Amino acid sequence: MKISQKGLYALQAMMTLARRHKEGAIKIREIAADSDLPEKFLELILLELKNARMVESVRGARGGYRLRRDPGEIPLSDIIRLIDGPLAPMGDAEQLRGLIAKDSYHRALYEVFLEVRDAAAKILENTTIADIVAGSRGRRVHAKGAPATEARKRGASE
Repeated sequence: MKISQKGLYALQAMMTLARRHKEGAIKIREIAADSDLPEKFLELILLELKNARMVESVRGARGGYRLRRDPGEIPLSDIIRLIDGPLAPMGDAEQLRGLIAKDSYHRALYEVFLEVRDAAAKILENTTIADIVAGSRGRRVHAKGAPATEARKRGASE
């Protein structure tokens, strides 16, 4: 999975809207300044997010853009899929399952790609814009089950 610059900008803009969610509509100029994004490119991204009903525009002097849903209800996967397409390293999950079923000679390779896709999807589907804004992604777990920071400390002392 590769996130494009456009996808990264969309995520950053959504984070700005989430941080300021209680303020109502935010002008494009302010979103661009807060997120350090090019305003013209941001306009196109916000239009795409609006067409997907993730954000809405408000007209008038107090107009701008705001989230259509609470930030805690918007998983990162929704934004990435909208802007960059499937989360799989090649094609989508169904395409990979089809290759696994049809191509026994390369099945193990496609199964690895599907596992990568599933792991990435699980993280992105269970992490919301609110989680990122709050910095509450949680502690990453080391492969052996210990929190990563504790595992590093033990590794350094062993």
